[in-house]
Amino acid sequence: MTQFLALLLRNRLAAAGGIVLLVVVVLAVLTPVLPLANPDATDTANRFQPALSRAHLLGTDHLGRDLLSRLLWGTRLSLAVGFAAAIFAATLGAAIGIIAGYFGGRTDNLIMRGVDMLMAFPYILLALAIVAALGPGLGNALIAVAAVNIPFFARNIRGVTVGLAHKEFVDAARLSGLGHGRIILTEILPNVVPVIVIAMSTTIGWMILETAGLSFLGLGSQPPQADLGSMLGEARSALITNPLTSIVPGAMILVIVMGINLLGDGVRDALDPRLRSGALTRPMPATRVDRPTPPPAETEEGGAVLALSDLQTQFHVKKRVYKAVGGASLAVRPGECLGIIGESGSGKSVTALSVMGLVASPPGVITAGAARYDGQDLIGARYETLRRLRGDRIAYIFQDPLATLHPLYKVGDQLVEAIRCHRTVSKAEAWQRAIDLLKQVRIPNAESRASSFPHEMSGGMRQRVGIAMAMANDPDVIIADEPTTALDVTVQAQILSLLNDLRRERGLAIVFITHDFGVVGQLCDRIAVMYAGRIVEQGPTEAILTTPAHPYTRRLIACVPELGEGRRKLEAIPGLPPAVDRLDPGCAFAPRCEKARAACLTGEIALAGSGQRAVRCLFPETEIPSEQSA
Repeated sequence: MTQFLALLLRNRLAAAGGIVLLVVVVLAVLTPVLPLANPDATDTANRFQPALSRAHLLGTDHLGRDLLSRLLWGTRLSLAVGFAAAIFAATLGAAIGIIAGYFGGRTDNLIMRGVDMLMAFPYILLALAIVAALGPGLGNALIAVAAVNIPFFARNIRGVTVGLAHKEFVDAARLSGLGHGRIILTEILPNVVPVIVIAMSTTIGWMILETAGLSFLGLGSQPPQADLGSMLGEARSALITNPLTSIVPGAMILVIVMGINLLGDGVRDALDPRLRSGALTRPMPATRVDRPTPPPAETEEGGAVLALSDLQTQFHVKKRVYKAVGGASLAVRPGECLGIIGESGSGKSVTALSVMGLVASPPGVITAGAARYDGQDLIGARYETLRRLRGDRIAYIFQDPLATLHPLYKVGDQLVEAIRCHRTVSKAEAWQRAIDLLKQVRIPNAESRASSFPHEMSGGMRQRVGIAMAMANDPDVIIADEPTTALDVTVQAQILSLLNDLRRERGLAIVFITHDFGVVGQLCDRIAVMYAGRIVEQGPTEAILTTPAHPYTRRLIACVPELGEGRRKLEAIPGLPPAVDRLDPGCAFAPRCEKARAACLTGEIALAGSGQRAVRCLFPETEIPSEQSA
């Protein structure tokens, strides 16, 4: 609850709406004990008194009744009716939606067709018909407003329930022997409650307006009882001569509805688990850059097409600063494959996404370093520059193609879009290019497969489509973020072979992110090992695999199972990676290292070595000449 309130208050508009609504509700609750005049007492001799007149702070209406008293009593009544109608509609609508979505089949069809019939009528006309049938009165207006909003809740909750009804945790509850009622109450309902709350927070304002509309027409509150709608209805005859009597209730309706809507938006954002990091605003088109000092001058990288120099990326979440990348320096040359390896959370993906400004901001911030493509620093570059290079000169292959490919577009159309974003070609030429790309990545029946949706293809084929999309514009660099992790070993071998062939044929530079040393050994020329956001060892693949220098690299390799006689014990690294928001001085691996000494826990440890081999360790497994490289 504390976290929810903190997130809600971070949204200033929602906080303002909540404060205004709280003031209105408090006044409505305290109305019976406030020293107010009788709201129904008429005094025609003092009709249409102006505001701030004696004994009438807001003046009087056409019958001499005190406007302030009628306003507060009318607000109290309108709020009560609006909230009651919302609770009634949400309860009944949610029950209908859960039952239809959970049971499905004939039950779902029967219930939802009835809901469709209700939604076929304009809601205000349906409300008028219900009140006409039941008779004028505030209670009947409440029933009418609640009834016309039940389909809204039913449809929303039914859609959420359909997605939950066949989830694994619901199937597990069925297998455990739970009945339908118990499953709905313990498994389904807790997952749809946030949706119900959000829907209520955004519809209470509508219901207050609808109730006011019925009262305005004389079908809701009946004289002498006042609510905001009836006050407007009674004042319409004097709108020109005495506009104050209309402005007062109209302004209160505006304040209440605006406050509820602003608060409802804030509640929706605060309850969304994807936004609990505090990022309640739309992400920026490129990662925010906040470098206090300019990047170092360009250094000679031996013909590297992409070079990172002391890159630092952080996530600012409330008062915490997560140093996801703590100073990475890498370089990859044309025709070369550089493997970045490490445990989950070591900073591999964030390093790759930082190159083209794809880390979400907020909360991501690039605080130091440079990422140079062909000598041009991409960190802090104009968005137009990054957009021109993304997918053209520097392309990405993401880990899960089912999540990155658009589910509603055919794969051929998505390839065409990737081509035409950067090339001025006709749609027919782009379509032929898309088919050629599918053939190059060895997808059989490319012509027919181009018309398939992503869900109609296997995981391996979807990954090949991802590779084809990355190859669409003949890029110079491809960044592959664990593209084979979710694939079986045979498909994985095919994907790796395909990437290797494309690299050699086209002279591509590949940055391959993985946590599998077997993949690295098969594809990569050089390896960079990351831990806690920093490069701890780098060098030629064969040298690192045969003679690892950093204790972390040695333990990672020892974790890889080997086929054979089973003589080697399968190792495991004790402990857990450190939290990057509170890194201790010295070596981040020291708490898990068998060779750690007191010197490892103090001061900065540099990445040192000579030639292509370097290690960040004071007591390496293999001695490397001590010429500092980074």
